[in-house]
Amino acid sequence: MKMSYDPIQQPTFARADGRVVDAGLQAHMRSVYNTMCWGLAVTAAVAWSVANVAPLRSLVFGTPLSWVFALAPLFFVMFGFSANRVRRLTAQQVRNTFIGFSALMGVSMGTIFMYYSGVSIARVFVITAGTFAAMSLIGYTTKRDLSAMGSFMMMGMIGIVLASVVNIFVASAAINFVVSILGVVIFTGLTAWETQMIKENYAEANGVESNSKMATMGALNLYMSFINLFQFLMSFMGNNRN
Repeated sequence: MKMSYDPIQQPTFARADGRVVDAGLQAHMRSVYNTMCWGLAVTAAVAWSVANVAPLRSLVFGTPLSWVFALAPLFFVMFGFSANRVRRLTAQQVRNTFIGFSALMGVSMGTIFMYYSGVSIARVFVITAGTFAAMSLIGYTTKRDLSAMGSFMMMGMIGIVLASVVNIFVASAAINFVVSILGVVIFTGLTAWETQMIKENYAEANGVESNSKMATMGALNLYMSFINLFQFLMSFMGNNRN
């Protein structure tokens, strides 16, 4: 493997097959996935604790605070990661905010460990991870512009959110099933598009601090797609605890 240095950009590597690898981009993507994985680990640990530690379970689900914890992640995303706030924070503060959000998501997801068996949770997690990895790889390697697909998936996401709100009042099993199927399709597609966007938005000229913030925000987007994909798969593949 030959290494060539550019006076401005990160080193690039000429592979034996002739392809050029951008070391800076590779490091950026590793940062995105590492941050996302830390977020998932925190969410899983908190969710398990809420479901299995009696005092925590009573606090979260045995008081009116249950509604607060259920809605808090939505408001956290809206206000905790607003463009103006992210601009004011340091890269480390943005990363800490993401970890805090992941913990809050874990509180709201404690019901999964309460209602579903550990075996089915593990099985669906593996399926989700495999699907996510495949679509993220496609998004990273494809030469096709996925912007149109991404816009379509975003509109679809708004549609399933509205359908989910309506279903709170009508409690239709058919609507729930259709929403789950569409949710899997939509967040599978969003994973590929978001990965491509993260790759295209990276530039060494942005600077270390800016790229670090972008890596955390990219991790947040992929984290949300993973979580939603997992939840929709659980809704029709999970087995209840005995």
